[in-house]
Amino acid sequence: MPDSLFSPFTLRDTEFRNRVMLSPMCQYSADDGFANDWHRVHLGSRAAGGAGVVMTEATAVEPRGRITPDCLGIWSDEHAEAIEPIVEFVGSQGATPGIQLAHAGRKASHRPPAEGGDPIPTDRERGWETVSATDAPYPDPGAGEDELAATSRLDGGEIDEVIDAFAAAAERSLDIGFEVAEVHAAHGYLLHQFLSPVTNDRDDAYGGSFENRTRLVREVVEAVREVWPDDKPVFVRISATDWLPDRDSWDVDDSVRLAPLLAEAGADLIDVSGGGIHPDQRLPGTGPGYQVPYAEAIREGTDVPVAAVGGITEPTHADALVRNGRADLVALGREMLRHPYWPLEAAHELGADADWPVQYRRGRFD
Repeated sequence: MPDSLFSPFTLRDTEFRNRVMLSPMCQYSADDGFANDWHRVHLGSRAAGGAGVVMTEATAVEPRGRITPDCLGIWSDEHAEAIEPIVEFVGSQGATPGIQLAHAGRKASHRPPAEGGDPIPTDRERGWETVSATDAPYPDPGAGEDELAATSRLDGGEIDEVIDAFAAAAERSLDIGFEVAEVHAAHGYLLHQFLSPVTNDRDDAYGGSFENRTRLVREVVEAVREVWPDDKPVFVRISATDWLPDRDSWDVDDSVRLAPLLAEAGADLIDVSGGGIHPDQRLPGTGPGYQVPYAEAIREGTDVPVAAVGGITEPTHADALVRNGRADLVALGREMLRHPYWPLEAAHELGADADWPVQYRRGRFD
């Protein structure tokens, strides 16, 4: 009998109760990087709602790695302590708690979307200098040069510090009970900035060739894997394509080539998304499952397990992705913002068993 959306899934010695993952979704609600009651309710309700994996939003490994001043962080023990009760609650509901470790690179120092999402120049309140593979700031549409946060090119020693920051953040995450560590190398953020020739204009060991441009993400994954226990999985989220066919850019063939290298570095699953490197990107039609073919290509080309994303809303669609071998996990973002208890309702629609919280069992579809 083929696997289904509500079949357990095991990576290393960690078993997920089903194949539904809460996709990392920025909340822009932290206070100087600290988690609070909003994060407890946001993540906790999705755990009570039946998700197999509950993944935090992009969680910065250092202060300058935040997308906005209101983004979550884990660059100190105090930040980890603020998240710890949330991790404990997520696990108590039967979900597997995961953390997405992130660094925004040159896409940092922006206002939250609710405040317009504009860049915050370095000399303005709450702004800071960003870092990248390049010294060219992110070209925010409509912003003049004096309205961008200055960007500096990371040198060799600074790159080592970034790698160390990811490793230290992983150690803190492990200490407070996270079961999955996901390295964020997608959506135009720092590690993606090194991967893509659109942003990587270096001529050192971290630029130029495919091997050099992929070096940093491989070294970060290796560093996280070194501190992460052998029985617990490491994920990597990538943008399978830059959606920039008019120039030399990162594409699906590159991603298929990268996936086994990430597995060799210690990754157990590739969380496959797309885009984000440049505002000129040309998105394909954004219908249901529009990014699934990217995950499928990586799974078929490399045999590395994958998570699929992209406009997935219907239980039968999500179930078919697993049953047909197109994905191993199905990550839902916006749909889970709308429907925190989507997995419980999906299980009913599919005739599958789901463990409802005892407090909610009067609401089951009997």
